[in-house]
Amino acid sequence: MELPAARPHSTLAEASRERRDIVSGEVMEEARLIRFVTGPDGQAVPDLARKLPGRGMWVAADRVSVTTAAKKGLFARSAKAKVTASAELADQVETLLKTRLLSALGLARRGGDLTSGFEKVHAAIAAGKTAWLIEASDGAADGRRKLWALARKQARPPGLIGLFTGAELSLALGAENVIHTAFLAGRAAGHWAEDVRRLTGFSPLLPEDWREEPVEAKREP
Repeated sequence: MELPAARPHSTLAEASRERRDIVSGEVMEEARLIRFVTGPDGQAVPDLARKLPGRGMWVAADRVSVTTAAKKGLFARSAKAKVTASAELADQVETLLKTRLLSALGLARRGGDLTSGFEKVHAAIAAGKTAWLIEASDGAADGRRKLWALARKQARPPGLIGLFTGAELSLALGAENVIHTAFLAGRAAGHWAEDVRRLTGFSPLLPEDWREEPVEAKREP
């Protein structure tokens, strides 16, 4: 499934933020990379918010690149110092990204950028206001199928996410029995999409057992 287009850069400074991947040597936008710093114990630490102190070491946001950097000692080479990396570093990044996405959903709900419940989500999609359709991975297929069928008819179909269980979504949103959620289009959805794109390098966005046609269908050109 094709993801919604990336949000435009708001300033020239933002557009010029590029770093070199220590694995491939390729220069690319920060949004496509994971920043690492050296922790107090000499371990490479993921800095997803890009705010931790210290010299940044940048790796392309995908499992192969992070695993390669850890195995080949590329963090130490980049830092020109003794830096070690866990063999499970890519798994750690995946977990942190998912936690970050859930936390952002809670903030978005408090900011009025989310709506939940079948009827409310259906209305948001029909009005063309939905950037992301977030479905509980353990929710019933029937409701998901109906909402996704409607979403596919929109001029700009929303992205579809099935990463989290109903319990995880309910906890993040501070509500009960959350199955269907719409992330409304806007700045918050654009920022959220950046972490979603980074996560695609580590984890599929949909469960393997979602085999019904409306979920697997590709967006029409």
